[in-house]
Amino acid sequence: MKNKKTLKAYSKIELGEFSNLTESIFQPNPDFKLVGKKFIKDELGLSSAEISFNTMAANTAVPFLHKHQENEEIYIAIKGKGQLLLNDSYVAMEEGTIVRVATDTERAIRNNSNEPFTFIVIQAKENSLKGSTISDGYGIEKKPNWN
Repeated sequence: MKNKKTLKAYSKIELGEFSNLTESIFQPNPDFKLVGKKFIKDELGLSSAEISFNTMAANTAVPFLHKHQENEEIYIAIKGKGQLLLNDSYVAMEEGTIVRVATDTERAIRNNSNEPFTFIVIQAKENSLKGSTISDGYGIEKKPNWN
């Protein structure tokens, strides 16, 4: 992470180029380590979602299945190719593919190609969104000043 800025109105971090994600290591315990995974919830002070940025080396895989108790996940393929394993079904992913995974779905991900696979994962509480951009947002009289 290159830079972090936090104000009351917003927070901002700069991760740099996705190709540098391989410098990030997620190690929740001594027996398990993922290279190329960066969670940003804490750095941004998020209160409604968790977001991770991920780069998997060629021909690598997460070695376990998991589910979530409350959070659905949205996988967004940015560059390269990979596969999700969802309840014994393989779902191909490539640049531009977006997949929503429900809480009770078994899941794992792999890069089954010879190139790095970069993707974003967003976690948010399933069935918690009460409004969307159109129903939650509202206009105000003030006009933007783009000087």
